[in-house]
Amino acid sequence: MGRRRGARALVVLLAAVPAPGTAAAADGPAPCVVREGRPHTDWTGMRWDADVLCDNTAGDVRLQSFFSSPVVGRMVTTRSWFVCWKTGDPHQGGNRIWYYTQGDVITNWPLWKGWGYVPAFRTETEPDPFPGLPACLPS
Repeated sequence: MGRRRGARALVVLLAAVPAPGTAAAADGPAPCVVREGRPHTDWTGMRWDADVLCDNTAGDVRLQSFFSSPVVGRMVTTRSWFVCWKTGDPHQGGNRIWYYTQGDVITNWPLWKGWGYVPAFRTETEPDPFPGLPACLPS
């Protein structure tokens, strides 16, 4: 009887522990994660060997880090990777940080393959710029 109660308690305890990756959905955004060994090459040939994976909201990806820049892609997923950051137009997030990524959908200028910038307020990064993510080098 004692073993059965102990086993039942363990089953109840394990059932109460969410599966990896599911706790954040119930409790809010998942934390951003720096991922090494994730190669990315943009349309110019610039390469990165790591990225940051973060929750984000859908929105436009702009060729440059200002709102009047052409839209080249669109983020439709809500967890995306970003390879670097730079300053640009101030935005509703209260700063001037923009993150470089490749949009899920190419909307214009196919030569750019959807690569561009999203304002930090569309990501769940904190603080901005996110620690461990490099500044974008001029191309």
